[in-house]
Amino acid sequence: MKTLAKALCFTALAACSTSFETDFAQPLSPDVTRGWNVVGVSVSVPDELTVSEENSFVPVADIVWHGDPRGDRKAQVADIVREGVARGASELNGPRPVNLNVQVSEFHGVTPIAREKAPSAVHNITYFIQATDARTGEVISPPEQIKADLEALTGFQAIEATIQGRTQKVRVTEHIEAVTEGWLGIGPDPRGTFEGLGR
Repeated sequence: MKTLAKALCFTALAACSTSFETDFAQPLSPDVTRGWNVVGVSVSVPDELTVSEENSFVPVADIVWHGDPRGDRKAQVADIVREGVARGASELNGPRPVNLNVQVSEFHGVTPIAREKAPSAVHNITYFIQATDARTGEVISPPEQIKADLEALTGFQAIEATIQGRTQKVRVTEHIEAVTEGWLGIGPDPRGTFEGLGR
């Protein structure tokens, strides 16, 4: 019966198999961004976004995160996005001080049961980002929607990665860092699609 239940569960997951992406409209011009010096990164997670602690394969919520101890999930997500964006912009040392303002619209990580038993999984991450002049508040880039989906590790791969220090939190933060570098036009273009089981 357990084997049958597991098979039915994976069949249901397979029905959710779809295409995911890292995407945004166009990288900013490095001729512009090389003149920036990012002095602040603010991240907001709107009150209306829903949060789930449910340990199911695909909880229905905007915020799902189990990569930190139980706590304020919105604050934890904001910290991860803030660190990833700040690291992605850290090599800019131009004369113009700039703030990057981020609003999270989805941060749907992987639950413990999905990490342990799913054949594959996805971190679904979406946010808006905009640059402003830190001195005047002038908007200097249009609001850009960033899709930063990331293939999650499951099963033995997840265990092995954690042993090596490659936790979910490390991988997601590094991914946001790379996406930020690409959006700023100072790193490789990270845009692309992949197939997976997830939301």
